[in-house]
Amino acid sequence: MANWADISLWAHSGAAALTMLVAVWLLRRWAGLRGARPSLGDAALLLALLATSLWGYAAASMGPAHPIAGLSESLRNLAWLAFLFQMVRSAKAQPRTVSAVYLVLMLVLVAQPVIDGWMAASALPSNLEALVFDAAMLLRMIFVVGALVLANNLYSVADAETRASLRVPLTALAAMWLYDLNLYATGYLNGSPSSDMLALRGVLMIFAVPFFALAANRAGGWKLTLSRKIAYRSLSLFAILGYLVTMIAVAQMLRAVGGTLASGAQVLLVLGMSLAALILLPSDRFRAWFKVKATKHFFQHRYDYRAEWIRFTETIGRPGDGTAPFHERVIKAAADISDSPAGLLLAPGDNGRLQLQARFNWPTADVPAQACTAGTIGYFQATGRIVELDGLRSGHDRLTDVRAIPDWMLAESNAWAIVPLVHFDRLAGLVVLSRPLVERRLDWEDLDLLRLVGRQLASYLAEARSQEALREADQFDEFNRRMAFVMHDIKNLVSQLSLVARNAERHADNPEFRADMIVTLQNSVGKMNTLIRRLTGYARASGEAVRAFDAERLVRHVIAEKAQRHPVIASSAQRLMVMADAAQLEQVLGHLIQNAIDASEPDTPVYVSMARDGLNGVIEIVDHGTGMSAEFVRAKLFKPFISSKADGFGIGAYEARLLVEAMHGRIEVESREGEGSRFTIHLPLATRIDADEPGAPSLQLAAKVS
Repeated sequence: MANWADISLWAHSGAAALTMLVAVWLLRRWAGLRGARPSLGDAALLLALLATSLWGYAAASMGPAHPIAGLSESLRNLAWLAFLFQMVRSAKAQPRTVSAVYLVLMLVLVAQPVIDGWMAASALPSNLEALVFDAAMLLRMIFVVGALVLANNLYSVADAETRASLRVPLTALAAMWLYDLNLYATGYLNGSPSSDMLALRGVLMIFAVPFFALAANRAGGWKLTLSRKIAYRSLSLFAILGYLVTMIAVAQMLRAVGGTLASGAQVLLVLGMSLAALILLPSDRFRAWFKVKATKHFFQHRYDYRAEWIRFTETIGRPGDGTAPFHERVIKAAADISDSPAGLLLAPGDNGRLQLQARFNWPTADVPAQACTAGTIGYFQATGRIVELDGLRSGHDRLTDVRAIPDWMLAESNAWAIVPLVHFDRLAGLVVLSRPLVERRLDWEDLDLLRLVGRQLASYLAEARSQEALREADQFDEFNRRMAFVMHDIKNLVSQLSLVARNAERHADNPEFRADMIVTLQNSVGKMNTLIRRLTGYARASGEAVRAFDAERLVRHVIAEKAQRHPVIASSAQRLMVMADAAQLEQVLGHLIQNAIDASEPDTPVYVSMARDGLNGVIEIVDHGTGMSAEFVRAKLFKPFISSKADGFGIGAYEARLLVEAMHGRIEVESREGEGSRFTIHLPLATRIDADEPGAPSLQLAAKVS
């Protein structure tokens, strides 16, 4: 039986000859192209085939473990690396990180023959010789692992047409480098490469040559498209590999020094680097920093626009259970663009002023009830400008009108940028983004993408409001259908009373008829009172009964009734003469105070205060109950047929605001979940003070209030 040296000779010779035949065939095919220039991919493939043939001849003539064979192996790997790199260059957009990976592998290949030559040319001490050998094996394993990663990634990002052709040469290269990885790993563990595995490399190459021939038979070049995901994956893998190599190399150096101190230092090194990895890798700030630096230094553009748009549509368009509310998803869709961890959405209310619509991961932001200045909406509606707040704070931004920026935004140190949502030249809202984990400035790519996303989000908000208006119209249609049944009951009552009236003309003297008539009238009155109570909840104030009267008397009258069932405390206040409808205002106060009582614990009092604010009289109802979310206040509190109570009809708050607006006033609400709510009624002050204005409630019941 032939020994391993003979097998190595014939196997490597056969591989060299077959590879040379494929290269010659490729040259003859080029000669038949009649003046047409071969592609750069074919030229790179020819160079790789020639380098592989040279390696086969060197391994056959001098032995696979000879330094010359090692040098030719490095040249072979460098040629195949150039072939892969040429396929990368055919991509329309080449990320810099890919070029950096190839550069690192090329430096590793250059270092291999240097270390091999050092080992062969000089006599080294045994401990240093072992260390140099380990370094040589590690360098070869680093290259093989990196090359395998690149081959896999290139195949995964190739288009459908190219992938079938790439499968052939990449399979052969993967087999060649995977075999080398096993060879060098066993050599590193055993202290020297296995002679039988070195000999069998030639056999493996003989089987790989037909795959290279099939690749050479492909006409045309290769068109590839690389994704950022692959680039980040490659960079991450090489970072991890570099971390492991650094740990092993330093540990080997400490082991070569020897001694108890070196052994302890080796243990501390491993523990320290492991602890650093455990702290840095799970950190959101570290990952954000890594992404920013990689994007800045390795890519021509900050964003992968296709991936960003897919993420945007997935965020904003994924309904169903388990997803965040729509307005929170609006904030998140804008925040994801700039890697902001939180944000606020301000939207125009029914009074035309911006109010807090929703929060995303930002519970500490103190947003007032009126969240904008008089010029905020007009400025952003006219300019559509994205404002970076740090520039305003430092005074570097001289283009933005400072009068359009509310003071609370500038005072909120975590507020970073304002993104207007403009739909058909109308402001649909503002997204206030919080400061990202890694400090940076907005550049032109950020501004362009945020402006585009802002317009798209504005269209989504406008569509949501249209759907809300349609739902409200449907609810009023349902209300009208209910009213038809009520009118039917009224018609029956009228018919019944008409019959009684006609019979009374003939049977008025009959005692039995009079008794039945009384019972019938009592039943009818009871039914009509029930209908009236049902209908008065939907009545609107006409404004005809608005006059000057003392609001303090009315407030204390309502408090006296409510205080019989729950603690209600009224603050002392001066006389407050307002222009309003006393009956309608009494209905509004009764509803709001009752809501505050329902939201409070039995022993927690409700506070009512009165004051003057310019030309308006102000009545405040404050409770420390369950409170309401900003989204509920903005989107549901004043909407008909929506109630937070299990048995509520959802018409009271809606009716209260309509009644106050009919009296030329307004209602403002501030609430926080778990803390309580404040309802503020603003009514115009009377131009004259008349303590004896008719229609004012009596003060007799006020004495019951402590």
